[in-house]
Amino acid sequence: MSKRNRRSGQTRSDPQQTPIGIFLAGDDPSILVPDGYVRLSDNPEVRMAIDRIADLVSSMTIHLTRNTDEGDIRVQNELSRKIDINPYSLMTRKDWMYYIVHTMLLAGDGNCIVFPTVQDGLIDQLIPVPPIRIGFPTPPTSETGLTTGYQVSIQGRVYEHDELLHFKINPDSDKPWIGRGYRLILKDIVGNLTQAAATKKAFMGDKWRPSIIVSVDADTSQFSNDAERNKLLERYIGDGKSGKPWVIPESIIKIDQVRPLSLQDIAIHESVQIDKRAVAAMIGVPAFFVGVGDFRKDEYNAFIQTRIAPLATGIAQELTRKLLIAPDLYFRFNSRSLYSYSLLDMVTAGTALVDRNTLRRNELRDWIGISPDPEMRELIVLENYIPADLLGQQNKLKTLKTALQEGGEDGG
Repeated sequence: MSKRNRRSGQTRSDPQQTPIGIFLAGDDPSILVPDGYVRLSDNPEVRMAIDRIADLVSSMTIHLTRNTDEGDIRVQNELSRKIDINPYSLMTRKDWMYYIVHTMLLAGDGNCIVFPTVQDGLIDQLIPVPPIRIGFPTPPTSETGLTTGYQVSIQGRVYEHDELLHFKINPDSDKPWIGRGYRLILKDIVGNLTQAAATKKAFMGDKWRPSIIVSVDADTSQFSNDAERNKLLERYIGDGKSGKPWVIPESIIKIDQVRPLSLQDIAIHESVQIDKRAVAAMIGVPAFFVGVGDFRKDEYNAFIQTRIAPLATGIAQELTRKLLIAPDLYFRFNSRSLYSYSLLDMVTAGTALVDRNTLRRNELRDWIGISPDPEMRELIVLENYIPADLLGQQNKLKTLKTALQEGGEDGG
């Protein structure tokens, strides 16, 4: 299976575009970054959610599948091995797919470009391109004013859209061929979480807030400096390290304990919980992924079905339409392995399929991680599971018919 030959692009300068954001990654990012600006990649909740999505998608195997009259079957050849095992020589397949998903959701602001190379008419490398090297020039329009194609520039070299693999999420309303990330919609929430974290750090790290106030009946001038105040503490209270009780004159010293404000008092905990849930909802992950609430199996399985599977479908469709020529072949991800199954659930479901002649026992053993057994290759069927036209041939019906005939003869 060969990839269409890549047309040589013409070198040209990218058009002037307004930068979305400028930052300096270094010891002093405030040189170029305005106060209050926080990258999504620096927010723990956003990173936790996106890292989990990328990890799950990259854990699924990629199947090359062929349409047949009896259903779709998996094809295993060099092409399937190239995509599922060794798409890029410098990365494992899991790392390669992780990078694609992570770039789409975070670094690439909804887009990820992969550059395919061809050797001897076959796919050689699928090279992921860093987002900083990518641009999307304004595409030409037809006589009707509609866009029928677009271009992608890599380091100033322009390629047509069908020469590259372009993975994207959330198509832009004005430029539907370009994806949109979560930077704008999460801007305020990320700012709130960052401010809450800074407030908590300053609140918990304040070592100078006193928990005890000592009232002394004395002249103010006697405590005008640290030496006089320390002299009083040493005289009546001491350093307190020995654990001995304090002996103080009741008439001149009064000690009150002050309970400092807690995070509950300033309601920062509740606001953080709300913002975390909002981040989880916008990215599409369960709230327990970002540390809110407890794990729930049904919610996790719904997340696999409604978030992970559609994202994987978009990636598989891009691989299919750009890399495959045969109309009966397509790529798909195996999402079944991601669902939260217990061993009992798998054995129960597998046994039911084996009993109905739908699954071989060795296939069931593979489900639960046991090596195949040569004695379990054959399909087994219960006696009652027979074709409808052979219902009258069951032994128990023959025995019943014979008994009825014999009973009728004896009665006559």
